[in-house]
Amino acid sequence: MSEARVKVLEPTFAPWSPTRDRARQVAVLMSGGVDSSVTALLLVQADWDVLGITMKVPVCDSNPRGCCGAEAAFVCQDLGIPHYFVDVTEAFRALIIEPFRQAYREGRTPNPCIDCNSLMKFSLVWDLLEQEFGIQHLATGHYACVVRTLEDVRLCRARDKAKDQSYFLYGIPRDRLNYLDLPLGGLSKQEVRRIARDRGLPVADRPESMELCFVGEGDYRQALDDDLRRQYGDLIDMQGNKIGTHRGIAHYTLGQRRGLGYAGGRPLYVARIDPAANTVTLGTRDQVCTRLVTAGHVHALYPKACAAGQQVRAKIRSYGDPKPCRIVDFSADYVTVRFEEPEFAPCPGQGLVIYDDQDCVIAGGTIHEQTPFQIARE
Repeated sequence: MSEARVKVLEPTFAPWSPTRDRARQVAVLMSGGVDSSVTALLLVQADWDVLGITMKVPVCDSNPRGCCGAEAAFVCQDLGIPHYFVDVTEAFRALIIEPFRQAYREGRTPNPCIDCNSLMKFSLVWDLLEQEFGIQHLATGHYACVVRTLEDVRLCRARDKAKDQSYFLYGIPRDRLNYLDLPLGGLSKQEVRRIARDRGLPVADRPESMELCFVGEGDYRQALDDDLRRQYGDLIDMQGNKIGTHRGIAHYTLGQRRGLGYAGGRPLYVARIDPAANTVTLGTRDQVCTRLVTAGHVHALYPKACAAGQQVRAKIRSYGDPKPCRIVDFSADYVTVRFEEPEFAPCPGQGLVIYDDQDCVIAGGTIHEQTPFQIARE
């Protein structure tokens, strides 16, 4: 990937001028929220040389609230640390926004936060920070833990399981995991806000953002092509009979029940999206559940725990606890797991993230559409 696709802008206030050796220098990715702000604060208090970094994504040019990193810059000024913007607009459009649109064209439900971590933060941006500032360590405000022992380093779930974000981080390169710092892994959200209030940070009570960063406060459909949002088509049942009309495939995701535009007298869910035929298939809950889930684009953080037959736990969406399952097949390209109990509506495009019995991530990948072969194996 071309280095020209991301670039460091001029320092917002004072330039980077470290006083400690490289082992005590860290760049903190800061969005202006309370989590990344407290991350920077904790590292300052732990006697690190801290550099605040904010990615300038495409929405920064059109956000009616102003630049997405203004709050981060002022937090850095308050903490007495330098702050820089990294312009990632070109790379972000190519690696995040366009694949996001393409996924919806193909009837999948993408997870751009996973892609942003894997392709942007832990790859292009981290490379750039090493080149420009000589910094090896990167920190974020994610709720997850990096556990280091004499033998190994592992990515594990946060203490606050309701806030755990390890699901989004499985794509970090294995050789960089030892240089990733996650100070919030042992804290709850309430403790983080208390730390911010005690320090007088202005972002202490800032609401959490639940939207995609590149659509600001808008609906994700605003980032999609008009034909995806407005091209009406057939709603069909599992036998292929037309039972209604859908509003455009971008309005639907597997497992969806509300907003279907059809009342069938019993609960029905989106069971399949066919972009070629422009159809949305509805089925019962049983018809959208499966024990077998396959994922591609596999990234293994702990390969020796990924052998076929291994008893593990896994998640097919970001919330909830990992569920017991067994690895059926594992290779560099694909992984298939069989859950002990049927999982509701695995969405092609979302992540399948696999954990061991110590709550540590061992591998992850992008869920594929279930095939007739898989269904037969159940």
